[in-house]
Amino acid sequence: MSRRIISLWLPYWHTDLWRRRNQDQPAESGLALHTHDGRRHVVAAADRVARAAGIVPGMALTHARALVPDLSAPLLDADADGDALERLAEWCLWLSPLVAIDAPDGIWIDSTGCDHLQGGEAPMLNTLAGRLASLGLTCRLALAETPGAAHALARYGRNDRIILSAGGQGAALAALPVGGLRLAGQTEEGLQRLGLRTIGALQAAPRAPLTRRFGADVMRRLDQAMGTVFEPIQPLRPRDAIAPRRSFVEPIGTAEAIATVIDVLVDDAAQELVRRGMGARLIDLVCDRVDASVQVCRVGLAAPAYEAAHIARLLREQIETIEPGFGIEAMQLVVVRIEPIPADGRMRGLLAAEHGAADLGCLIDRLRNREGIEQIYRLAEAGSHLPERTQVRVALPDASGRKRIPIAWQWSAQRPARLFSPPEPILVLSTLPADPPRLFVWRGGRHRVRAADGPERIHGEWWHDADEYGAVRDYWVVEDDEGGRFWLFRHGDGVHEWSGDLSWFVHGVL
Repeated sequence: MSRRIISLWLPYWHTDLWRRRNQDQPAESGLALHTHDGRRHVVAAADRVARAAGIVPGMALTHARALVPDLSAPLLDADADGDALERLAEWCLWLSPLVAIDAPDGIWIDSTGCDHLQGGEAPMLNTLAGRLASLGLTCRLALAETPGAAHALARYGRNDRIILSAGGQGAALAALPVGGLRLAGQTEEGLQRLGLRTIGALQAAPRAPLTRRFGADVMRRLDQAMGTVFEPIQPLRPRDAIAPRRSFVEPIGTAEAIATVIDVLVDDAAQELVRRGMGARLIDLVCDRVDASVQVCRVGLAAPAYEAAHIARLLREQIETIEPGFGIEAMQLVVVRIEPIPADGRMRGLLAAEHGAADLGCLIDRLRNREGIEQIYRLAEAGSHLPERTQVRVALPDASGRKRIPIAWQWSAQRPARLFSPPEPILVLSTLPADPPRLFVWRGGRHRVRAADGPERIHGEWWHDADEYGAVRDYWVVEDDEGGRFWLFRHGDGVHEWSGDLSWFVHGVL
């Protein structure tokens, strides 16, 4: 699986934040936040109105005021904006466990293996953009194999949402300016003076002279963007998260060693959860490999849990998905989302079994954290008295913990353990209008009825379907000479023609 990185760029991040903090500022007046670069006051950020007037970041503030005399130009609060960007990055953890800050106005999201949860890469970007728009933020999104390529496309690409296929960095970045490589200002100016204004021109130029003149950083950034040199991103961890960590003197790579570290980390996390009176809902196991890459295993829980044995079991089942490569040099357990333990103190796992309490939470947690969770469902009661409509499929809670579906349920109706959908027709050879059949043929076999119980009359649900108005079913539980028990019904009451055609069906076996 190739690596997939989303670059989330917020072109009006600083001005949008300033307006949210100062809502009395007229929206139609231009806004440009300024800072001091050591020599003069310069524009650090500009909103749409200011940019439409020709004001761009890096411009001298005096020049900006000459263009727009009534320009509002407060001082940039870089520290506050940085804290806000960190909080937004923490919010992005719903999409992927690997999120990093691309300061001062961007975020990287490693979405490798996450797109199928959102219906594909394009729907994933649409969902992310929609949620950001609901927060009042304007964004540009690019998805590529490398952080460098995604960064350049988000800022200099032609569209607001770009998805770059694997191996397409060279052609996609060739026409973009060298500023997309995150070079220092003086380096970028020097390259432009040499006529190397695009990434394609830089890629075609001799490497050795450029390295001697500008240092190794230019070619390193180019190689990182093209994917020939791996560029790690430093995952962000929520500031109040429970995150025990262990570093190793020698790298580990065996399943037994990983399982041992998991047990140690889970014990530390469980103790802190108990101290806080909280339970975990979403947990990441972060493995730092010796090649500077990071691999994350994410597990979700159906209900808040703090039991070390249950959490460790869920994580150990994910060991087979870990690829240690040349070895893992550190592991960290991050409890991404926690919730208070329910007031009723519902017990889970072995503790519940000891007290005779029925709890399916542990089983659902194990099922949900496996591949193919979309194929797993449970049955829940529905508001209908027709047998084929009394149950509906209900998906298990998703790994993010957002969907809260009660785990325990009860089924009160007396129905066969197995229902046929649709009911299967039978040939009745001997019967009376008001009685069950004495002999019937089903699936080629003859069944002589020796006992019967019924009838149970069920009327059609005319409020759902007008064709069911007046329809009647008479259900019987019958037993044949060999001890087989069947649930049969007849269309019609045997008196009125409009109630049914008197055909017989087997609807289930007991």
